[in-house]
Amino acid sequence: MTTIAVVTGNPKPQSRTHAVARAVADVLAAGLGGDISRLEIDLAEHAASLFDWSDPVLTRLTEEVAGADIAIFASPTYKAAYTGMLKAFLDRYGSNGLAGVVAVPVMTGGWPGHLLAVEVHLRPVLVELAATVPSRGLYVTEPELADLNAAVAKWSIAATPLITAHIR
Repeated sequence: MTTIAVVTGNPKPQSRTHAVARAVADVLAAGLGGDISRLEIDLAEHAASLFDWSDPVLTRLTEEVAGADIAIFASPTYKAAYTGMLKAFLDRYGSNGLAGVVAVPVMTGGWPGHLLAVEVHLRPVLVELAATVPSRGLYVTEPELADLNAAVAKWSIAATPLITAHIR
């Protein structure tokens, strides 16, 4: 069974960023086929505990993400980077904490001027944690959210074969 984890660092619960991450998980699950298990973590639901390093729920979730085959890390763009909420979650891992995980960086933003944030800011931290990041990240602008499936499908043409090759 292949496990896909979705981790969204948006302060708003059930945000549009979370919807993008879920759409990416759907496309990857379809590309993989077979038996897929999903773990979804909306960090807005855990905001009060993010800095409690002994919190048992976050400790368990951190371990489950590290044990996933694919982990999608999603954030809105804040100050041309990912959110502190996502950073706080990623800080729970040691230097090789995501070794063996294929990571997919995803960011949303109001305009394309920050589209490199996914590659310049989010990808490097995932690589630092020893995740494998075989494809470009996905950056979805606010206007693209109106046709989310098209935005994800366009990215997926190149990304899905690269990602699924690491799982098979």
